[in-house]
Amino acid sequence: MDPQELRAAQMPLKKQYMRDPQTAEYKLFGKGRINQNRISVQIESGLGRVEAGLHPATGGDGSFACSGDMLLEALAACAGVTIGAVATAMGIQIKEGTVTAEGDLDFRGTLGVSRETPVGFKAIRLSFDLDAEADAEQMATLMRLTERYCVVHQTLSHPPSLSTSYSKRERGNA
Repeated sequence: MDPQELRAAQMPLKKQYMRDPQTAEYKLFGKGRINQNRISVQIESGLGRVEAGLHPATGGDGSFACSGDMLLEALAACAGVTIGAVATAMGIQIKEGTVTAEGDLDFRGTLGVSRETPVGFKAIRLSFDLDAEADAEQMATLMRLTERYCVVHQTLSHPPSLSTSYSKRERGNA
């Protein structure tokens, strides 16, 4: 996609969102089916089913996807798409590139071994290895704008409010 094609695809949306801001608001969702026997969750994605389960460091056998890895994969995917769109808009050609997200996790927290150990990632690093036709100033702008417009990066950097709810199904007396 070249800059003109990107603008042509995005301009009608930008105009619509400026004219009617509510049309820019979407609800995205993820849904999974719990399988307690396997200690896993089947997630339906737009491209098929992914089954996530325990990481080997928490007793899993490695046969399921790890939700921590999936979080990092979502960051890498979002940042990769964003940098591609920003580079296209800026007229920067990325000949080749990789994006890597890695995180540090201490499983003592999630296993309840240590109350002092936080549950979750202690640090996450996002890195790009790019073969791009851009000078240092353009690269700095590209990185700044990628961080600014990457939804997952911004969500991790500025966590939204998060709530949890449940409903309990009542079993019939048959």
